[in-house]
Amino acid sequence: MIGVDEVRARFTAGGERYPLLTVEEFFRGNDAEESIAPNQYGFGRPELAEIGSRLRSLSEDPAVAWIRVQPHEEMFWSGGGELSAEGVAICTALAEEQVDARLDVELLMSEGVFEGLVYPLEDFCGMPEVPAGHRVLSLVWD
Repeated sequence: MIGVDEVRARFTAGGERYPLLTVEEFFRGNDAEESIAPNQYGFGRPELAEIGSRLRSLSEDPAVAWIRVQPHEEMFWSGGGELSAEGVAICTALAEEQVDARLDVELLMSEGVFEGLVYPLEDFCGMPEVPAGHRVLSLVWD
């Protein structure tokens, strides 16, 4: 798991723009269940490891160019020491309904995916290229 200090260093190096994190950076070794979808944790949301596993599986689809975790803005402005995410960006040629079904957003207790990022594009740094025929969807929780 990437440390909060490294994420904040990327933020600073990126001109105070939020760095996108790989699935491995965010999920590997992360046992902080409330680091993503905290409002659903303890109310039926699967464990963090299951969310990471579903995202890794989806990333293997040839119609998925990349998946990145979008850090929560409060992590940079509140001074808190916890890694936290606002949503997950999925660059894909798949339809929203296909992504929702593949991830089983009902099981994940997610709002499902929508086109775009959770914050304006210019608020992020380190975004990989979006190949022709692909677009970026965000998986979010309320």
